[in-house]
Amino acid sequence: MAVKTFTNFTLFDGTGDKNENDAWFSVDTESGKLVDRGTGTAPKSEKTVDLNGEYVMPGFVNVHTHITVDPDDLGGGLGHDLSESEAAVFGFENLQKLLKSGVTYIRECGTAFDVDIKLKKLQKVGRLPKTPHMMASGQAYSMTGGHGDGAHMAYLVDSPDEMRKAVRQGLKNGSEAIKMMATGGVMTPGDFMDDPQLSVEEMRTGVEEAHHKGVIVASHAEGNPGIQNALDAGVDSIEHGFYLTEKEAEQAIKQGTYVTPTLIAEWAIPAFGKGLLPDWEVKKAEDALDDTYENFKRAFKQGVKFTCGTDAGTPLNGFDKTPDEFELLTKIGMTTAEAYHCSTKNSVALCGIQDEYGTLEVGKFADFQVLKKDPLADVKNVKQEDKQVFLGGERQF
Repeated sequence: MAVKTFTNFTLFDGTGDKNENDAWFSVDTESGKLVDRGTGTAPKSEKTVDLNGEYVMPGFVNVHTHITVDPDDLGGGLGHDLSESEAAVFGFENLQKLLKSGVTYIRECGTAFDVDIKLKKLQKVGRLPKTPHMMASGQAYSMTGGHGDGAHMAYLVDSPDEMRKAVRQGLKNGSEAIKMMATGGVMTPGDFMDDPQLSVEEMRTGVEEAHHKGVIVASHAEGNPGIQNALDAGVDSIEHGFYLTEKEAEQAIKQGTYVTPTLIAEWAIPAFGKGLLPDWEVKKAEDALDDTYENFKRAFKQGVKFTCGTDAGTPLNGFDKTPDEFELLTKIGMTTAEAYHCSTKNSVALCGIQDEYGTLEVGKFADFQVLKKDPLADVKNVKQEDKQVFLGGERQF
């Protein structure tokens, strides 16, 4: 076993709320996993990398991205009719932007043409350099005329039987996660956050089929009754969940359902979109933001488990924005460490990958970022643009 040892850094390993000074860890260069770690004098190994007293923390796990969507396409958004070739190019470029920002693992939540599934096949054979680990979803599942109906982004289903067949087809095609639309959304002109879309019965059927294969299910659900419908259907995560009620939060806790708040997506539209985006789109996001903070403050106090996801690809919400999500999470009552735990602990637990990803512990992949300033001292320090990013102990950026 060939070993590479990293030395001379301060470590936040993602498990608690403290740093380890004068840290080191060793990585098996074949598996890319940590085989030893400690503080003080490091053991001798085939290769030693001195990190010059900087700060090391785990790479981010972002469980809500849309790599085939262009955040700068302010006129079309999800409705822009890309060709499959364009979608594939966007997907590859956006994966690299995610990794450069410190994201080392993503769960996709809906791509055109199943591009993420196809790109992952290339990734497995080494044909997709400088890209994060990926849980591919393929196309999402929506009702006819619902959120995501357009741009080859979704299977359109209008009954439980249609959902069953579509999910089975998605799983056959290679989907590793299923995404369903329980409500309207900000980006669709003909519907609203509180418009219910897929029914409980339709979603429950999809959940049943996915769970038969051990595949997790996410539900886009911004308002009510859609959030309640998704919970009743037994989904594994509520995406957005802006109008989560106290009662729904209790149900989520009881069922073990995670919430992916995607605060950056809601915040970016009123912050940057005035004069650029349609007035109706800006107003929908702006009206919801204050309510969202209050609802999530209450839910966090109740004990809801939040994950890290950004909805990257939505308007003005670029693939370099994951570091910004953590500052917004502190606005709902989290400490800096608790905000990072949404990624290092909760995101990986949702995806069932906690044994290999998320924290920098022996036996897990050495996926990490190197920062000039302490990430625990100030949540803004993770926004550093020229950070070093490693996958399996190998530097990518």
